Amino acid sequence: MTTLGTDNGLEILDGGQLRLLRAIDALFLRWAEDWEAPEFRYPFLMRCDDLDSLDYYDNFPHLGLAATRLDPERLGKMLAEASRPIDRIPAEAMESTSFALPSAACYPLYVHLAHSELPAEGAMRSTVGTCFRNEDHYQGLQRLLGFSMREIVCVGPEEKAKSHLLRAKDTVKELCAQLGLDVRLEVATDPFFDKKSAKATMQRLFPVKEEFVVGGLAIGSVNYHRNFFGERFDIRTGSETAHTSCLAFGLERWVHTLTERFGGADAALRAVEGLR
Repeated sequence: MTTLGTDNGLEILDGGQLRLLRAIDALFLRWAEDWEAPEFRYPFLMRCDDLDSLDYYDNFPHLGLAATRLDPERLGKMLAEASRPIDRIPAEAMESTSFALPSAACYPLYVHLAHSELPAEGAMRSTVGTCFRNEDHYQGLQRLLGFSMREIVCVGPEEKAKSHLLRAKDTVKELCAQLGLDVRLEVATDPFFDKKSAKATMQRLFPVKEEFVVGGLAIGSVNYHRNFFGERFDIRTGSETAHTSCLAFGLERWVHTLTERFGGADAALRAVEGLR
């Protein structure tokens, strides 16, 4: 595999790896179709104020990345005095920005549904996005600066949101068994709510995130947000504030895991295609 650097979060998928990524994503899309979750594609960028509405910058300051415009005049002055090629562009050459690079694919989905009233039974959605995380280190396809995330999301009444997670967990466990992956479901902790809030206390009592872990690597997760997004974005199902839950996969991590399991991308692709 060709790389742009050593553990800098910028990896390249070769042809075999890319075919494998598309095959596993096609499988997840078939689940979405079976679960009546139509696919949407959202913009790569989000408005900073939408993310701030989720307390994102309070809870995930270490992951944040912004997309900003360069000021041509200041950039020109900087280039005239700099050694070339430059490896960094200083903040002085940048303008203030109102756009950010999200770290999860489902955030724009809730923004899109803001101030809406869904049918009483709620709605299902699927999306794939390029997500970005400002990590303290990177490692091949296991930990990337920018990566592909597939999500299948339920927005609906509480029981439907919880049922989505139960079905998702069973389906992923069955898939891993078919592929011979030794998977463990582990409780994970995300600072999704203010640590001092009542919701944070509930989170400790009733886990909101569980990860599918293979060989020490989380390749996916199920997440229950209760009515957090419903409240923040005024999303309702009938007369109630919507609850949300999602099944999420890091597609490059699946490529890594299946390649390790089968000894190569081509063999892994045959195994995935053999599931049909």
